Amino acid sequence: MLTLDPKELSVQQFHGYLLGAIAPRPIAFASTIDKDGNPNLSPFSFFNVFGANPPVLIFSPARRVRDNTTKHTLQNAIATKEVVINVVNYAIVQQMSLSSSEYAKGVNEFDKAGFTMLPSDKVAPFRVAESPVQFECKVTDIIATGNQAGAGNLIVCEVVKMHVSEAVLDDKGNIDQHKIDLVARAGGSYYTRAKDGFFEIPKPLSSIGIGVDNIPVAIRNSSVLTGNNLGMLGNIAQLPTEESVNNFAKEHAEFIGLETTKKHTFAQEYLSKNDVESAWKVLLIK
Repeated sequence: MLTLDPKELSVQQFHGYLLGAIAPRPIAFASTIDKDGNPNLSPFSFFNVFGANPPVLIFSPARRVRDNTTKHTLQNAIATKEVVINVVNYAIVQQMSLSSSEYAKGVNEFDKAGFTMLPSDKVAPFRVAESPVQFECKVTDIIATGNQAGAGNLIVCEVVKMHVSEAVLDDKGNIDQHKIDLVARAGGSYYTRAKDGFFEIPKPLSSIGIGVDNIPVAIRNSSVLTGNNLGMLGNIAQLPTEESVNNFAKEHAEFIGLETTKKHTFAQEYLSKNDVESAWKVLLIK
C-alpha cells in the first residue's frame, strides 16, 4: 500500500490524491453578489448538508493551490453574508463547468454560462432558474482553516428558503432521484451522474471560454441545441477561422446549404463526441 505524508508532498500533489479518494462530492453552485450588487456564480465541490434544525449547509471556497489567492465567492460572502446554493443536475453540467472559468471580477457568469437570473425572496443574490433546487441562505459563520495555498474557508449557511421544481417530484411530493438526475464531482476531470456513472468534462481553467453570451443569437436560440450543448460551444477560446471553416466545408459538402435545424442537429452529433471544433465549423458554414 502506498503511504503518503502530506508534509512530504507538494500541496498540488496531495490535493490530487484527496480529490481522487474522497468522491463523489455534491456540488454547491453558489450565487453571490459583491458590495456593489454585481452577480457572481461559481461551483464548489467541498460541500454538504450538516443539519436540519436549523437547516445548515457548508461549502468551502478553498484558497487557490497555484497562487494562494481567494475566490470572488468568498470575498462576496464576507461582504454581504448571503448566498444562494443551487444544485447541479445533468441538464446543466456543461454550463456549470463553463462558469468555473477564471473570469475577471465583475464579469457576470450567469451571462457567460447562459443561465437565467431568478430573483430570490429573502436574500439579494439571484437563483439559477435552470437548477431544479435552490437554497436561499444567510451566512452565519466563515471559518478559515489556514492562510496558505489550499487552505479551506468553511462558509456556514442557514437555509431561509428552499425552492424545488415540481418537475423533479414524485406523486407523493417527494424528490424523485431519477427525475432530479444529480451530478457530483470526482478526481481530475471526472464527474459522476447518479444514474449512469462516470463521465469527463475537460477543465476550463487553461483558457477562458468565449462564453454563451458571445455565441450568435441564431445559434443561442436554437430549438435543437441544449443548454449543455451551448455550454460546450461557449467553452472555446476562439472561433475557428474563416479559412478553416471553408476547408472543412470542402471536405464535407453535405453540410453546405442545409436548413438551420438540420445543421444544428449535425453539430449536436459532433458535440456528443466531444468534437467542439467540428461542431462550430458546421454551424459557421454558410
